[in-house]
Amino acid sequence: MSSPSVLLQPKNPKPGTLQCFHCHETCPDDRLQIDHKYFCCNGCQMVYEILNTHNLCEYYDLDTNAGQSLKSQKVSKNYAYLDDPEIREKLLEFDSAQTAQVTFYLPNMHCVSCIWLLENLYKLDTGVLHSRVNFLKKTATIQFNPEQTSLRKLATLLTSIGYEPDINLGDVDGQKPPAMSRRLAYQLAVAGFAFGNVMLFSFPEYVGMSREQDPWFSQVFGYLSLLISLPVLLYSERDYFISAWQGLRNRQLNIDVPLCLAFISLFGRSVYEILTNTGAGYLDSFAGLTFLMLIGKWFQQHVWHQLSFERDYKSYFPVAATVRNGDAETTVPVSRLVPGDIILVRSQEVIPADGILLKGTAQVDYSFVTGESEPVRVHNGERIFAGGKQTGERIEIALTRRVAQSHLTKLWNNEAFKTNTKGQVTRLADAAGRYFTYLILAFGGGAVMYWWGIRGDVVTAVNAFTAVMIVACPCNVALSIPFTLGNIQRIMGRHRFYLKNIRVVETFSEISAVVFDKTGTITNVAQQEMNFVGSKLDLSNKVAISSLVRHSSHPLSRKIYEKFLDVPVESPETYEEIAGLGIQGKVKGRIWKIGSRVFLGLDHENDETKGLNGAVYVSVDGKCLGHFEVKNTYREGLANVLSYFRNGGHQKNADKHTELFLLSGDQDREAVALSSFFPDKGTMMFNRGPQDKL
Repeated sequence: MSSPSVLLQPKNPKPGTLQCFHCHETCPDDRLQIDHKYFCCNGCQMVYEILNTHNLCEYYDLDTNAGQSLKSQKVSKNYAYLDDPEIREKLLEFDSAQTAQVTFYLPNMHCVSCIWLLENLYKLDTGVLHSRVNFLKKTATIQFNPEQTSLRKLATLLTSIGYEPDINLGDVDGQKPPAMSRRLAYQLAVAGFAFGNVMLFSFPEYVGMSREQDPWFSQVFGYLSLLISLPVLLYSERDYFISAWQGLRNRQLNIDVPLCLAFISLFGRSVYEILTNTGAGYLDSFAGLTFLMLIGKWFQQHVWHQLSFERDYKSYFPVAATVRNGDAETTVPVSRLVPGDIILVRSQEVIPADGILLKGTAQVDYSFVTGESEPVRVHNGERIFAGGKQTGERIEIALTRRVAQSHLTKLWNNEAFKTNTKGQVTRLADAAGRYFTYLILAFGGGAVMYWWGIRGDVVTAVNAFTAVMIVACPCNVALSIPFTLGNIQRIMGRHRFYLKNIRVVETFSEISAVVFDKTGTITNVAQQEMNFVGSKLDLSNKVAISSLVRHSSHPLSRKIYEKFLDVPVESPETYEEIAGLGIQGKVKGRIWKIGSRVFLGLDHENDETKGLNGAVYVSVDGKCLGHFEVKNTYREGLANVLSYFRNGGHQKNADKHTELFLLSGDQDREAVALSSFFPDKGTMMFNRGPQDKL
């Protein structure tokens, strides 16, 4: 086995110049190293140690950017809930005494090294029998011996090497609909079998052999074709006849009526010709038409399956929660949580149901619910809502509602997201299909009246009526709209423009106003800047601040630390973190405080930063130096996009202008900066809650 390529580092490395051997990100210092290999965090170092111990360092040779950064990943994540028999049963695809199989979705999978490592899991856990990776779907199917390992151990192992499995409530609380229903598969199989065999029995007719040469074989093949085609009429075409009958009962001629008439005409005429021995009939066309129509229905189902956008709240919620009962802690599936349960929520865990905060200081990120990523502080006795992510210390919550009755679930099921109204194009197509049906029946009836009533030619009359019903079938009119709009939705999805349903496509040309959300929509959350406002910080001040915040796991502390990555750090003489307030410590004999206004004892009056939730204040020896504040970075090209909409570039009539609005759950402290994008202050609305955005 080849040895891993070693990153060349300077002999006397300076902070900010070291590269992590595992993920290639910048190392804050040289404290973490093994064999002259440096690491940016304990997680990356642990992954290297695991791979090195099991002689799997070839992982680094296959791709130079193989490793994933583990700075923000919680390697010690609790997977105790995977030991619950109910959850285990729903996750396993196969289970026996010595073999079990599970498929995990691994979003961090990104290169050939990932595939190689995941397919060599048996070297890391002897209980793994086999692992197979589907790179396109980012899934790993693992077969293991349940007597030697468990789901919990597998999930912990995958997390420890940087491939945390994405397991949510939707994985265990519901079945994904199949791409094709079993009933349609059987109908398609019957029609396909009949189509192929009837064509085989009709071979003498295709090559022009005369029926008089061997009438016995012709008659036998005719009866066999009739026998094989009967299940097509009674089973494969059953849905079309039911739909046509329901339409007639409601006094409506839907598109299935002429189609069923075509089926009956073809089958009836074929029965007549075979029984009277006057011809071979048209059973091959009868079975073939049914087969092709069912293929069209299968394709339609396949398109809807691929375009499915109906993910619900279960796709975001955790599988289980930790419930405290006295001094005991147990892991319980969230589906069994009831009002009155006391649950524990750790840092970076999602709150599964509404409740009251009992213990701890909550810093809740409600970005999934409100779209705003700034953590909201919740005090003991205050309400806390499902869907929020705790970013601070461990908290205890007394539940007041079940998961399915939570505030987030009600928002998700709001009528604003349920659009059943048809667009103008769809209404026009429905009307055209209905009138086209009447027209087809009129043409077919007219052909019968002419050839049978006037000319007395029954055979030609039946031929003409059947041809009209088949050739002029209006089913293409009805299917063209959903197929066209569905493909437009799929194409837009490939360009990361996601639509809730295909009805939205029809309304594009009718748009008169566009409403933008702020956080994550026009701002780039990943590129937020942390700026310091106040006295100029010299190098010694930066060293002291960086040395303190590097010990904190708070999101704002991490942003400040990332701002000073090129600054050397020292070990504080004292350090203390007060949850929900801030941190304090002594560096080089000076007392530093970093945190909220209350923590620093600042007066609210006559201060322009009053109410600035995202501000982190800094003081040294009782003197306030200033505060850090998060500055949003707006997405590149935002001005061009707004100008395009404002000038009506998306409409046929370029003279028609579009109104632009901004909705935000934040305060209006960015109103001045946003005024260059939205000049009219009346179009910017701040402090808006989730219900206000519906």
